[in-house]
Amino acid sequence: MKDRTKIFGSCILLVLCAFVFLLIFFKSNQVQGGKGKLNLTIIYDNYEHAPGLSTSWGFSCLIQGMDKTVLFDTGGDGRLLLENMKKLKLDPKAVEMIFLSHIHGDHTGGLGEFLTENSDVQVILPASFPKSFKEGVRGFGAEVIEISGSREIFKNVFSTGEMGSFIKEQSLAIKTEQGAVVITGCAHPGIVEIVERGCEITGTSPRLVLGGFHLGGTSEARVLEIIDRLVKLGTKQAAPCHCSGDRTRELFKEKLGKAYLEVGVGKVISLD
Repeated sequence: MKDRTKIFGSCILLVLCAFVFLLIFFKSNQVQGGKGKLNLTIIYDNYEHAPGLSTSWGFSCLIQGMDKTVLFDTGGDGRLLLENMKKLKLDPKAVEMIFLSHIHGDHTGGLGEFLTENSDVQVILPASFPKSFKEGVRGFGAEVIEISGSREIFKNVFSTGEMGSFIKEQSLAIKTEQGAVVITGCAHPGIVEIVERGCEITGTSPRLVLGGFHLGGTSEARVLEIIDRLVKLGTKQAAPCHCSGDRTRELFKEKLGKAYLEVGVGKVISLD
């Protein structure tokens, strides 16, 4: 009887130890400020990837796995944005922060309808946005945070700050152990300049550059020069979409090979 009691006690102890181990394991594998699994889902774009989803001119990307779930830009049509989220089984109410790159409607047009679904968010936007736009966002009950210079928004997640002259634009830089993930809306200030700023503020080389590169109609010679500069910066992967241009995407694919990522609506990029 005593032996049975000892065996039973040993089993209980082993179960408790296993439970504690699993708890620590799962907690350590949650992304905390860029550590762990980072999921980037393209929700809105003019390029197709997954069948059954709608495409339209604009851009939006959901970033999951950090201390906060972030929606980068909102595309041009809120109805389309929310429909794609529903088809992808993404809950708008899980979004805690909206990061707006610049004022153009193909990046901010979906904001109003999204805030109708979920206004319990922080909206990070360039300080140069019109006062009427900021007041409109506050009217939904959302918190507005204005960005001028480069700054850390939350742990290991940074805004490049407003860049450019005629069109002010901010981009997002996420610091991970393998380098910076730089996400752009349209890259009006220049994709290389944005990546350089992202590297500077994160203190790392670029692991992934994703978004609109604003190179549609740019000469092949110029695009090849830009690719070369990004490679020299140490860019491990590039995923141009939206306003990057068809020929630009072809050239990136030709020059980068496996380091080029083909993206469009419904594409999910998972990074450890």
